[in-house]
Amino acid sequence: MADGASENAGQPLPLAGLRVLDLTQIYNGPYATFLMAMAGAEVIKVEPPGGEFLRRRDARSGAGVPFAMLNANKRSISLNLKTPRGRDMLLDLVRQADVVAENFAPGVMDRLGLGYEALRAINPRIIYASGSGYGSEGPYRDYPAMDLTVQAMSGVMSITGFSENAPVKSGAALCDFFGGVHLYGAITTALFARERSGRGCRIEVAMLEAVYPSLASSIGMTYGERDDIPIRTGNRHGGLSLCPYNVYPASDGFVAIICNSDKHWLCLVDAMARPDLKGDARMATMRDRVAHMDEIDGLIAKWTSSQSRDELFTRLAAFRVPSAPVRDLPEVIADPHMHERGMLLEVDHPQYGRITVCRSPINYGDAARPDYRVSPAYAADNAAVYGEMLGIPAAELAALRAEGVV
Repeated sequence: MADGASENAGQPLPLAGLRVLDLTQIYNGPYATFLMAMAGAEVIKVEPPGGEFLRRRDARSGAGVPFAMLNANKRSISLNLKTPRGRDMLLDLVRQADVVAENFAPGVMDRLGLGYEALRAINPRIIYASGSGYGSEGPYRDYPAMDLTVQAMSGVMSITGFSENAPVKSGAALCDFFGGVHLYGAITTALFARERSGRGCRIEVAMLEAVYPSLASSIGMTYGERDDIPIRTGNRHGGLSLCPYNVYPASDGFVAIICNSDKHWLCLVDAMARPDLKGDARMATMRDRVAHMDEIDGLIAKWTSSQSRDELFTRLAAFRVPSAPVRDLPEVIADPHMHERGMLLEVDHPQYGRITVCRSPINYGDAARPDYRVSPAYAADNAAVYGEMLGIPAAELAALRAEGVV
């Protein structure tokens, strides 16, 4: 099925007909271009000799599965950009592209002779998208940036964990994926602007800046009058201004409960069959409950610990109390809700075997989802892409392979 085509008849996907040259690696950039591929764009992954770094992780430990997740519905070509011919071939591809996405360290593309000015000179409509840790200018520009280091620099680690313990990283790669989501938004916004102006542009997203707004609750408390609020609050609210807001023990696990209003609190009291608490002045308002947080957490934990996780969730849901069981990853991977919605699906991957993968979380109304194509083998599309787009015959391609260009 052609790129951008979908499983069922309907409206075309919004990015169908666009061509993206994807020079990104690891998580940040590949997620942005994965979202583009799932929106119908033709995404050509341009990999260095030996393949993108994430592809080379140990498949036996499962460390390579993220490559399969983030590079579905893409084509793969190999190209050595450090060779003059490799550089020229990329420029030839740029002439026929709409977007070039990269997340090399700032300055790398310019040193290769492939920066924005060089690309714009041959294709004024090109959207040149860069993802990085700290941006292309400023004092931090050249700091090495990975998700862990940006979690540290951004303050994410400082607010994660319990006050009596050392800072810990988030289990999720927040900075990488926040950067990727914002990069996708930047690219599509730039494409919209191009429809009006006819001109391309350069855009960039720094992970440090992309993750900053997510610190809102904790940032807010730095402006408060109280000086007794710890920076790390464990599973409690970041500003300690909501109660109940915590993870409570069940007989076989844990359940998360939050009461964002007095109405939620009254619903929880009903679920606990504790009408006596409704007349307790210490718990009448949110401010009162926050002042007696330890006591309230204690009485809730006493109630939850006598029941199973699923029993608690069923009862709390029946009383409209915002809550959820704390699930392990195997449970989430098998989640029937996301499988029924088509977000998750099982595939037989030629390299990783039977695995569960994800589609884009963005749905486009009447446009059906595209057929899912597993991540390509390294350089699987060399002959097709170089033959179709650049007219390079098989014999010349073989010579380029021998020369180390592809």
